[in-house]
Amino acid sequence: MNAIELSVFASRMASICDEMGAVLKCAAFSPNIKDRLDFSCALFDADGLLSAQAAHIPVHLGSMAYAMADIVSAVEWREDDMLVVNDPYLGGTHLPDVTVIAPVFCAGRLVGFAANRAHHANIGAASPGSMPISRHLEEEGEIIPPTPLVIKGVPVEAVLARLCGTDPKATHTIQARGDFAAQISACRLGVERLQAQVSALGIAPYSAALTALNNYAERLARAALAEIPAGRYCYTDYMDDDGLGQRDIAITVSITVTGDAVNVDFTGTAEQVPGNINCPLSVAAAASFYVLRCLMPEQTPACAGTFRPIAISAPEGSLVNARRPAAVAAGNVETSTRMVDVMLGALAAALPERIPAASTGSMNNIAMGANATTGSERWDYYETNGGGMGAGQHGGGWSGVQTHMTNTLNTPIESLEKHYPVRVTRYQLRPGSGGAGQRAGGDGLLREYEFLAPAQVTLLTERRRYAPWGLAGGQAGECGENRLNGELLPGKIALHVTAGDRLTLASAGGGGWGKPQR
Repeated sequence: MNAIELSVFASRMASICDEMGAVLKCAAFSPNIKDRLDFSCALFDADGLLSAQAAHIPVHLGSMAYAMADIVSAVEWREDDMLVVNDPYLGGTHLPDVTVIAPVFCAGRLVGFAANRAHHANIGAASPGSMPISRHLEEEGEIIPPTPLVIKGVPVEAVLARLCGTDPKATHTIQARGDFAAQISACRLGVERLQAQVSALGIAPYSAALTALNNYAERLARAALAEIPAGRYCYTDYMDDDGLGQRDIAITVSITVTGDAVNVDFTGTAEQVPGNINCPLSVAAAASFYVLRCLMPEQTPACAGTFRPIAISAPEGSLVNARRPAAVAAGNVETSTRMVDVMLGALAAALPERIPAASTGSMNNIAMGANATTGSERWDYYETNGGGMGAGQHGGGWSGVQTHMTNTLNTPIESLEKHYPVRVTRYQLRPGSGGAGQRAGGDGLLREYEFLAPAQVTLLTERRRYAPWGLAGGQAGECGENRLNGELLPGKIALHVTAGDRLTLASAGGGGWGKPQR
């Protein structure tokens, strides 16, 4: 296969993932998926190794790339079937991220898989939004081991009823069923498109093309990693707290560069904590893949070969390689983001001209809704909020953006207010919250919610105590803060609100780069 043929092959594979994403977006019912785009799509080979992915969410995609081989090897696959899974300790991230996997057969032979992962605002936790201040995994919702969702092309009603509820008129049931139907449809599209691709090439030439693509990606990856000076680079940063009394929780990384290979070791990181900022090793892998992929050429294919030169390890029972049944709801969103900062801090010593300062350092999660305790029909809503991007030598940080491990959008105010009893009274940048420097860090966001009915709210936020650091003499960004009716709140809290209450979430600014000019 020559270079042009390989490029066309890679583009065709990626385009299948893009089309899967378009189907999922357009067919989904919940604002969380159709508006915020909290989903990811990818293709895998018959062994569960990554073949292609869309430019969706790094924490979804990296964790799937790391763990899919273990998932698919434990199942006897049949044509026209699909599985659903969300178990964080079986390659997932946290329970709301639900993965649907479809095998792809051609001429009776298993040739690959189409998969998508999407965030469900209600996955069965008692707390609306299914992002509680939890101590154990079981408190966070329905744990789904690999379970048949579609058999011989027909959705399994018993599974859907368990996951979505049985009241056909309830809003949460309608949204959940719509979202699962969208995930199934996206997988069906992926199966059809990949079957067409394999049939056009033939099974053996298709396999050879995948091998060539992986080898090409590995060459690009190794060439990029070889540009990092050989050595061992270490850094430690701290999580604010776990929401249950533990504070100043260390994440430590040692990045060892040897020739064109990199070892990422999280030894020295704190032990797992009672609160829900723990995460499985698949999330640590996703953060590591993301940071090192950012150092590679833009044209590097997203496939298994890209990550062959990267080894990842973390002590079992640590914050970033927790043991079941540790709570993990916020590990996927908050700890993953801090791992990126820690790795960037380490690599800044090796590549000072390429590494930016710390960004907002939190997905600034807010989950809200109502259930029987509030005396109204159940509704669930969840969103993340952006902040300031860290500045680098070649440009100032962007303001009010989602950074690093999340790649979602904000929910448009019109959509939020249409679907739920909430009014957004302020949505603006926080001027001056970015760190000063030769290149200033980006400013954070301020978003204020007025509740029109009683509700339960959970906040899972970071960088409320430890500010995003600057580099090369740049100043730190301003910490974020949360307030209810003007009163300061902790970074992680569950609370009840009444009609008329106003909740303000202000995210951190990014760190500056270079000494400020006078």
